[in-house]
Amino acid sequence: MIRSQHTFHIPVMGLAFTLDTPIKVARFGINSVISIIQDNLIEKMREHYYKQLQEPFKAIDITETDYRAKRITDYLNLVNRIVTSQIEEMKQQKFESGSDLDTYFDLLPNTSELKDLYYHMLQLRVGEEKQNLGQWLKEQVVPGSIDVNIMTKLDQEQRDKEGNTISDGSNAVAALRGYMQSNLTNSSLILSAGMNPRLFAYMEKCEGFQPTAQGVFEKKIVIKVSDFRSAQVQGKMLAKRGLWVSEFRIESGLNCGGHAFATDGYLIGPILQEFKDKRQALQQELKTIYRQALESKGVNQAEKELTLLVTYQGGIGTKEEDSFLRQFYNLNGTGWGTPFLLVPEATTVDEDTLHKLCEAREKDVVLSKDSPLGVRFHNLQNTTAQQEKAKRILKGKPGSPCTEKFLQFNTEFTTEPICTASHQYQRLKLKHLAKQALGKEEYETQVKEVVDKECLCVGLSNPSVKEYALQPFKKMEGSSVCPGPGIAYFSKVVSLRTMIDHIYGRTSLVNTSTRPHVFTKELQLYFDYWSELTKQKIHDGDVKLKNYITSFYENLMRGTRYYEALLEHVGKEAIPDLEKVNLELKQLQQILTQHFEQFQLRITPLALQNV
Repeated sequence: MIRSQHTFHIPVMGLAFTLDTPIKVARFGINSVISIIQDNLIEKMREHYYKQLQEPFKAIDITETDYRAKRITDYLNLVNRIVTSQIEEMKQQKFESGSDLDTYFDLLPNTSELKDLYYHMLQLRVGEEKQNLGQWLKEQVVPGSIDVNIMTKLDQEQRDKEGNTISDGSNAVAALRGYMQSNLTNSSLILSAGMNPRLFAYMEKCEGFQPTAQGVFEKKIVIKVSDFRSAQVQGKMLAKRGLWVSEFRIESGLNCGGHAFATDGYLIGPILQEFKDKRQALQQELKTIYRQALESKGVNQAEKELTLLVTYQGGIGTKEEDSFLRQFYNLNGTGWGTPFLLVPEATTVDEDTLHKLCEAREKDVVLSKDSPLGVRFHNLQNTTAQQEKAKRILKGKPGSPCTEKFLQFNTEFTTEPICTASHQYQRLKLKHLAKQALGKEEYETQVKEVVDKECLCVGLSNPSVKEYALQPFKKMEGSSVCPGPGIAYFSKVVSLRTMIDHIYGRTSLVNTSTRPHVFTKELQLYFDYWSELTKQKIHDGDVKLKNYITSFYENLMRGTRYYEALLEHVGKEAIPDLEKVNLELKQLQQILTQHFEQFQLRITPLALQNV
C-alpha cells in the first residue's frame, strides 16, 4: 500500500467543493475525496475538463444504458489521466524555487525524512552525488490518492421506460460500478451514512476489492464511522462477505461539516480511546472472519498483510490538536475539511460563497433541519440558495423544482417517493397542515419546518457551476455550503502552502485565545443538541424520551470525567493551553449539571401524577 508522506487528507465536502480537488492537490502527494453520486454535475465537469485539455467531448446521454456508471468511470479516468500527466511533467522539472517539484518536497511535514534528504541534496555541490540523489528523490514522487465517497443512504431504485426496476441500477450501486470500472489504483472507496445491505451485496461481487498476487489492494474499502460499535458491526458484516476494510475513518458526530450523525452523547475523546484500546483485538477478529469467508469461497489465501488504519476528522483547527490526536491515540492520520474551503488552490467555491465563508462566525453556521434526508445538517446562513428559497416562500410558491431527484424518499402523500424540498411535497404538506386543528404556534412551527427544506442536489452543485461557468441547472442558480462550525475561526482566503504550513505549525491562521479546544467545542455542540431535546414537550407517557434524555446526559458527563482524567495525565507538553481547556471543561460541566437539574424539576410533576 502506497502511503502519503502527509499526515492529513482532505475529506469529501458537499458535491462540488472537492469534485476536482485531486486535479489541484494530488500532484503534491495529498489524498482527497470526490463525491460520485451527482452524475449530472460530473457530466458538466467532464465537459469542462475535456475542453480545458482541448480534446473532443462526447456527452453520455441519460438514454444510454448504465449512463450513470459510464459518466463516473470516464470522469475518474479523466482525473487520473490529468494527475498522472502532472506527475510525469514534475519529474522532468529541475529542482528550482517555485516549481511544482520544489513545492512537492517543501510542503511535506518537517518530520519527513524525504524532506530532510531533499534539503540535503540542495546543499550538495554540483556533481554525481547531487545528481544521483536528485534522481532518486524524483522517483519517490507519488501522487496523493484519488478517493471517492458514496453516501449509502442515497440509493433510490431506478426504473426503465416501462417502469420496471433496473437490476443493480440504484444510485449508490451504479456509482460503485462506475468507480470499480475506472482505472484508479491506490484508491479508496469511502462509505458514509451507515449500512446498505444491497450495496454490500454488490461489493461482494466486485473482484477489484480483492488484493493482487502481490498482496496489494488497488481499490480499498474505507468506512466512515462515529463510534467503535459501528466500526465493529460494519467491519464484521463486510468481512463475512470476504471484503477487507482497510481503514476506519472516525468522524465527530456534531463537530463536522454537512450532515451530522449525532451519537447518544458519546464524545470523541472516549471514542478514540476505545479504538486505541481495542484496535488490535478488532483487527484480529476481522482477519479471522475475513479469512474464513475466503476459505468458504475457495479463494487462494496466500498469507497477505492486512493493514487496518484508523484516522479521525472533525473540528481539528491547530497543529497542537492534530499532533496530540495522532500521537496519543495512535492514529494513522487526520482529516482537515472545512478550513480548505478557504483555499481556492484546493477546493472549488464560487466567489460569493467564498466571501460569506470568510465572514462567517459561530452564529452563522446552524445545525439545521434543512436537509430533505431528515438528518441534521450544518448549513451556512444567508447563502444565495437560501435567498432564492426565501423569495419563493414570499411569492407563495415554496419548494424547489425537483430536477435531480437524488433525495426522493417521502411517500406520505404519493405512491412514488418524492423529495421533501420539492414544490410538489411542500404544496401537499401545507395543504394537509391547514386542515389540522393545530394551535397557531404549533402550526407556524410545523409550516417553518416544511418550507425550510432546501434543494441540496443543486445548491451543493452550483459552486462548481458558477465558478467554471458550466451549463446551469434548470431554474436554480443559488449556492449552498455546509461547513463545520470551525469555519468561524478561519477568516481569510489563503494559499495551499499557507494552509499546509498552518496544519504543520509553520504558521498560524487562528486566534487560539478565543477559539475553544476541539474537545470542548464538540462538548458545547452536544450540550446545545441535548438542550434542544430537553425543550421538547414531554407528556406523561413519554418514558422512552425521558430515559433517552437522561442517558444522553449521563454519557456527556461520563465524557467530561474522561477529559478531566486525561488533562491531569498528559500535561502542558501535549496540550499547551491546558489551563484554558480545563476552564472550558469545568464551565460546561456546571452548565450541564444545572440544566439537567432544571429538566428533572420540570418532569417531576409528571412522575408524581403516576403515583
